[in-house]
Amino acid sequence: MGENPTQITEFLDEVFRHGALWVYVVLLAACFIENIFPPFPGDSFIVAAGGLVALGRLNFVTTMIIVLVGGISSVMILYYFGNNYGRAYFEKKNFKYFSVRDIALMETKLQKWGAFILVFSRFMVGIRAAIAVAAGVGRYPTALMLFYSTVSYFLFSVLLIFLAIGTVENLELIKVYIVKYNLVIWPILIVIGSVYFLRKFFFFRKESK
Repeated sequence: MGENPTQITEFLDEVFRHGALWVYVVLLAACFIENIFPPFPGDSFIVAAGGLVALGRLNFVTTMIIVLVGGISSVMILYYFGNNYGRAYFEKKNFKYFSVRDIALMETKLQKWGAFILVFSRFMVGIRAAIAVAAGVGRYPTALMLFYSTVSYFLFSVLLIFLAIGTVENLELIKVYIVKYNLVIWPILIVIGSVYFLRKFFFFRKESK
């Protein structure tokens, strides 16, 4: 199906023949799987569901609840993994690009900017899952992790659903929006990642001399 909302809408139409309940089940699974197995196109499922909401085939409130439950469940699983197993694992491995020193720095960043990072985590395509694991490793408070992640999911999902509702008569336009979104976000993430790894590379070279 790829990331084409039109194809996913057609898929949901087929599922709809078996009843709206199964569409909700598929949406729940898609939102859950997205974080566990990126880059699964969970966002496109939300957009497609928004189109069905606009057509009156799905209920808006129920759709939002399904999206939040699916997404937050997988985020908290990743968080608990980082919290319960991640620290010992990463400290033992002491990876070059995720060292013990990096963990300490991450803890400092979360303590200072945790709310900001988590509220906007849903908008950070490509590193959402990593943020959840990092928050667990950094021992970020569970209640705050759940609260800020829920706020982030709610804001992002509402944005996608209302985008779909506003353009339901032209789903190709939705596809264009998502493609443009990815074209803007991915280069930014690549640049940020490149700068980070280059800094680490030269830092280790300097220390090894």
